[in-house]
Parts: sequence; C-alpha cells; structure tokens
Amino acid sequence: MIRPEYLRVLRKIYDRLKNEKVNWVVTGSLSFALQGVPVEVHDIDIQTDEEGAYEIERIFSEFVSKKVRFSSTEKICSHFGELIIDGIKVEIMGDIRKRLEDGTWEDPVDLNKYKRFVETHGMKIPVLSLEYEYQAYLKLGRVEKAETLRKWLNERKG
Repeated sequence: MIRPEYLRVLRKIYDRLKNEKVNWVVTGSLSFALQGVPVEVHDIDIQTDEEGAYEIERIFSEFVSKKVRFSSTEKICSHFGELIIDGIKVEIMGDIRKRLEDGTWEDPVDLNKYKRFVETHGMKIPVLSLEYEYQAYLKLGRVEKAETLRKWLNERKG
C-alpha cells in the first residue's frame, strides 16, 4: 500500500515528465510497491541518463535541494541530485554505473531494455523490471533487498 502523499508527488512528477523527451523510470522501493512487492516507501528514486538528470533538475528547479552533479562511492557512481517535493525526498540518478568485481565500472544501464509500465491512478509509470532490480541490488551488495525481491519473484512463479 503506497501512502497518498507519495502518490500525490508521483502524480506531479508524472504530469511534468510525461510530455518531455526524458528517458526516466521509477526505481527503488516505490517501484517495488507499484509492482506489488509489500515494502514501505520512504522516498522516490528516479533513474535516467546523464542528460535526463540535468533536464529533470531544470523542470523541477523550484524543488531542488541538491543540484545534480557527478558523484561516486566505492560501489556506484552517477549524476546525482535531490528534490524535495511537498516534504518528500526525490532522488535523481543519471547514468548509474556499478563497480564490477574486477574493479572496473560497468557501462550505464540501457533503461529501455528493462523498462516496464505500471498503470495506477490514471498514470502509466515507467519502472525497472524486478528481475533487473534483483541483479542490481546483488551487485551493490544489498543482499537483504535482493533477497526480498527474489522471494517475491519466486512466490509469483509459484
């Protein structure tokens, strides 16, 4: 169950982006919840390409709390920024790359390859497939999240 305040912010994001040429998807806990996984949503994560990250920042300029800029950690890098819309944190991640076991960086993911659409409340929301999300969380060492997705996917196959 997605709390109404998250759906209201998602509606604002959807309404502004639906006619733009930005390639974007909802990822993370909201994406899981939209696809039926019983998880609690704490923020909204938007994944896009590098150009899209800066374009989303421009489109939502009045909500920017952290300007988009390239940043990296040991395991992940992206063009990262943050919005606060009606008190809800919205993270923007452009051209996410994960570090591989050999220490090199993978190429940014082709969002179109894993994009799916979920219809909810009169919106067609782009999300990443749960199978892709499962693999991504494994690569990041976020085993608990990956395990939640694996169990849910296995139950669905039944």
